[in-house]
Amino acid sequence: MNDALFLIPVGVSARHVHLSAIHVELLFGKGYQLQVYKHLSQPGQYAAKETVMLTGPKGTIDKARILGPNRPATQVEVSLTDAYCLGVSPPIRESGNLGGSSPITIIGPKGSIYLQEGLIIASRHIHMSEEDAVQFQVHEGDFVNVISRFERPIIFNEVKIRVSSQYCLEFHIDTDEANAARLKSGDQVLLLKNGSI
Repeated sequence: MNDALFLIPVGVSARHVHLSAIHVELLFGKGYQLQVYKHLSQPGQYAAKETVMLTGPKGTIDKARILGPNRPATQVEVSLTDAYCLGVSPPIRESGNLGGSSPITIIGPKGSIYLQEGLIIASRHIHMSEEDAVQFQVHEGDFVNVISRFERPIIFNEVKIRVSSQYCLEFHIDTDEANAARLKSGDQVLLLKNGSI
């Protein structure tokens, strides 16, 4: 198979917040609806106009972007650098796996909420459609390696494959990982199978 068939676009994920409907109202007021700022690459997902403040034991981060639509459970995703700033030690987890994750306070214009758990560093992963999975010969839950071949070549190990008809092909990493490899959204990386280049 030609290398070009293994190329995957990068999506760099900055710190962000997913809110439940109840928490949207607690932070922004009763009946409040998030407003679309811009649509994201994954179908149906968008960056909202609204931002919030994140507060930890040692510091705060202002203007953390909310991503919509609403989620069943509120979740905050930060980089390790952000975690140092906040004074917290969140686990590296797949999105939605919040049991035993770190606490965080979220402050909005109309109120604040304290989560006993809900703060994570998102584990790197690849979104792809079922058609993409057939093309790349991988399955939901598989782990692969990904190489950046730019100015600072890096191999990302243990990258989880996530497959859904609702997904668009994209390799998701946080800002720390992107900066280490000097990657930006829209760059392309190479999927490595069986650890071989």
